[in-house]
Amino acid sequence: MRISSAFDGGNIVCLNDSHLSDIQLEIRPDNNSHYFQWFYYRLVGAKGEACTMNILNAAKSGYPGGWEGYRAVASYDRQHWFRVATRYLNGVLTISHTPESDSVYYAYFAPYSMERHADLVAKTLEHPLAELIVLGQTLDGQNIDLIRIGEPGAGKKVCWIIARQHPGETMAQWCMEGFLDRLLYSEDQEAMRLRDEAVFYVVPNMNPDGSRRGHLRTNAAGTDLNREWQEPSLDKSPEVYHVLQKMKDTRPDFCLDMHGDEVIPNNFIAGAEGIPDWTNRLADQLESFKDAFKAATPEFQTEEGYPVDAPGQANMKVGANAMAQYFDCLAMTLEMPFKDTRETADEIEGWSPKRSAQLGQDVITAMAAVWDKLGKA
Repeated sequence: MRISSAFDGGNIVCLNDSHLSDIQLEIRPDNNSHYFQWFYYRLVGAKGEACTMNILNAAKSGYPGGWEGYRAVASYDRQHWFRVATRYLNGVLTISHTPESDSVYYAYFAPYSMERHADLVAKTLEHPLAELIVLGQTLDGQNIDLIRIGEPGAGKKVCWIIARQHPGETMAQWCMEGFLDRLLYSEDQEAMRLRDEAVFYVVPNMNPDGSRRGHLRTNAAGTDLNREWQEPSLDKSPEVYHVLQKMKDTRPDFCLDMHGDEVIPNNFIAGAEGIPDWTNRLADQLESFKDAFKAATPEFQTEEGYPVDAPGQANMKVGANAMAQYFDCLAMTLEMPFKDTRETADEIEGWSPKRSAQLGQDVITAMAAVWDKLGKA
């Protein structure tokens, strides 16, 4: 029996695998950071054997509250991911499973590899409206890919959609995949109108280094990109630096930042109500979007989410807050669960790639519903 994680996005440290009933593991922290929670590893040679895998440092993870009610995902083919029995007790996360194959993968959520990212970009570029712009390089030397969809022109709205500032939040890129698929290839009236009347700037993966390294929250330097928007730098956060420079060139009318939340078992929107220059116009756009999103899908709700910042008290290092303030536009963070949704739970898969992708498609429905309201005063 062997446990390994030396692959794209992998993360685990095997401390003891001598007994299948007590396999002892630890999650490796992000480089130069105290954050950890993402795990992804392969178990070989235990077909038909009852395995108990104990992650011993779970209590010291970035969000230990995220383990309550959580179930890990497993896959034999890395295509279909299903939930397995998981328990959090006395600071230890225990995964119990009897593999049906000699090779099985376990992860915090269904992984989205850099190879799949490359495939997504390639597929997107098959569309005549799509153009690739490499904004710069990460600290590990990977490209920062920006896809522009549509030609800039007078009267067109400028929409920015970014995902995966936090690399372990892989549901964000699954969501982006669904968004791009509908935006480019659907012939429904909503998608067609958005294609005709806007230019989209899309960053499918803001954090390639963290994604490949198997990080939860940071890039190669150990920097949380979603706390770098006030003063990004080339030595600590080139990903945000280059994206923000391009945003300043294009002046967005709409920004959506796709994320995942470890603790809250629901989909929700976090707005930028606490920025210094919050206005009634932005408030109306935000509430209209959330109402439209709720009408578009039972997977979205507005009852549960983050506390709303008091006026003038927003953290301006956070992406959506900075975007809303800099560009006087509707900017939001879309949060999806690592666990499952309360009211629309799926016992077999929980929150999943398929549901994330569908939510990305539903974003277009919500955007189209408030389309005439978006933009500057």
